[in-house]
Amino acid sequence: METQASFRTRLLEAGILFPTGVDGLWGRNGTFEQVFDGLERAITAAGADHGAEVMRFPPAMSQATFEKSGYMKNFPHFAGTIHCFTGDDRDHYKLMGQMERGENWMEKQEPSGLVLSPAACYSVYPIVARRGAQRGVLPAEGALVDVSSYCFRHEPSLEPTRLQLFRMREYVRIGTREQVMEFRQEWITRGEAFARSLGLPFEVDVANDPFFGRAGKLMADNQRSQNLKFELLVPINDGAGPTACLSFNYHMTYFGDTWEMKTPSGEAAQTACAAFGMERLVLALLRHHGFDLAAWPAGVRKTLAI
Repeated sequence: METQASFRTRLLEAGILFPTGVDGLWGRNGTFEQVFDGLERAITAAGADHGAEVMRFPPAMSQATFEKSGYMKNFPHFAGTIHCFTGDDRDHYKLMGQMERGENWMEKQEPSGLVLSPAACYSVYPIVARRGAQRGVLPAEGALVDVSSYCFRHEPSLEPTRLQLFRMREYVRIGTREQVMEFRQEWITRGEAFARSLGLPFEVDVANDPFFGRAGKLMADNQRSQNLKFELLVPINDGAGPTACLSFNYHMTYFGDTWEMKTPSGEAAQTACAAFGMERLVLALLRHHGFDLAAWPAGVRKTLAI
């Protein structure tokens, strides 16, 4: 049976992943991206009947939006900020010398007002909150968004499924409690059917986010006790537990309160999302079906249209 290291070694030897010299940051070849593109098509097909609004975002967001989201309260250890050079000619000359001598050259790097996006859905809420004749008041049917973005989490690792920069695809539901709970339960069912269509072994289990610090353990316990988060787990790395490839999250009124989104009755809007870890799903497929796409099961190839 393969070990975690041998799977990574095989990916590297086959040229599917390229090392960059940074843990958790890999280049990818055409085979990897062909499977990725197939997953994009399959996820779109899986939610086509919803008629979701499509939103696509770059891997950065405004610092003001990031701060308001509350991410630093819960996950400061994952956050990444973007800094830029702000010096003059003299500072630049000094910087070049520092680089040549292998010294720290960051003193004139200042915050740019941009932060690397931690999750695709974070860019959605302020946009929805600005809409409507009455700002922030949702229509009776609520809102449904199909969103994707590159995301960053400072979590260096040699494990190929634990990346610092990765792509996330989500369906985000905003509305009443009944609307978002119905959505999440439906997507747990759809997620299971999706995994079966990919020929992947899986289990769905209650989960929690990796909140920071001593208070984070209490928050994680509370998240589990209220069944706010479920994950679809697929075995990928032998010698380790299964990997979360999809998650189904219920945020209650957190984002509704944060962004002042309301239902037509005046209550704080609630939100839920179904999130697909795209690189993890590609790696799961390569792990279970091999590196020769032509030899994959016909049903899986049909699902991905490859």
